[in-house]
Amino acid sequence: MGTVPPWGQSLRGDSPDLAGYGRRVTRPIDPGVDIGHVHLKVADLDRALAFYRDVLGFEEKQRMGDQAAFLAAGDYHHHIGLNTWESKGGSPPPPGTTGLYHVAVRYPSRAALADALKRLVDAKVPISGASDHGVSEAIYLHDPDGNGIELYRDRPREEWPLASDGKGVAMVSEPLDLNALLAEADA
Repeated sequence: MGTVPPWGQSLRGDSPDLAGYGRRVTRPIDPGVDIGHVHLKVADLDRALAFYRDVLGFEEKQRMGDQAAFLAAGDYHHHIGLNTWESKGGSPPPPGTTGLYHVAVRYPSRAALADALKRLVDAKVPISGASDHGVSEAIYLHDPDGNGIELYRDRPREEWPLASDGKGVAMVSEPLDLNALLAEADA
């Protein structure tokens, strides 16, 4: 359906038999590990750029013709990759299938999240939900290709609600007041 990615053939194939792994890892992953970037399959590169670059405000760092583009916040090489290698002209996966639920974009402050909300409102992008999770405040939407997007900001750790036994956090899902958040963008 598309062009071969620049690193060669697609690695897609049969799913591995996870039962063969059998042994649980006894130590946790290094706490310095984080998710560096997400690479999304899109049907129309220009349409996807109009959303991620022109609405959300990510900077285009590199473009590979009509096949791929790489975007970032600030001077990082890329936080988001967009490509049409296997998806040009394609449609989103139907409901009831596996895949990525959403990509979460973390903003450094409530003011920055308010600015993101203002961008969405100004561009008339539909919002599918908004929640206060106790540890964070989040806005949910979909990009033009149907990929789930969460725009959020973390509260400072000292404000996180703790579980009654003191082990872990007690996340909630309460409504987020979007009008109050939007008012902060205009302040």
